Amino acid sequence: MLMKALRVGLGQLVILVDFLTRPGKKKRTPQAQAAVEASAKDLTLYQFNACPFCVKTRRTLRRLNVPVALRDAKNNELDRQTLLNEGGKIKVPCLRIEEADKTVWMYESKVIIDYLNQRFAAV
Repeated sequence: MLMKALRVGLGQLVILVDFLTRPGKKKRTPQAQAAVEASAKDLTLYQFNACPFCVKTRRTLRRLNVPVALRDAKNNELDRQTLLNEGGKIKVPCLRIEEADKTVWMYESKVIIDYLNQRFAAV
């Protein structure tokens, strides 16, 4: 019981600190931003709201100004089942990338952040 209360309290603290220190969005021309939005339409981030690694990944998305669909794999049973059935495990953050006829499930915040930086930082 004490551990759960501590975990919930720390989670709320992580969310508060994220809100107070949120990075600014990358500025792009309207055409470049439209290209980023079109490229990001096939990306989905499965995450837990208070997970520090998920917060780190969402901060990168905000900094790069990449609009990605967010799925709550903790409180939404359908999203959780999709992550388990299609991704293979309930582990967050997980970026689902749909390209051509192939779907890639990318785990680990560092790997996801590196991918996002490579794909969207120069645009």
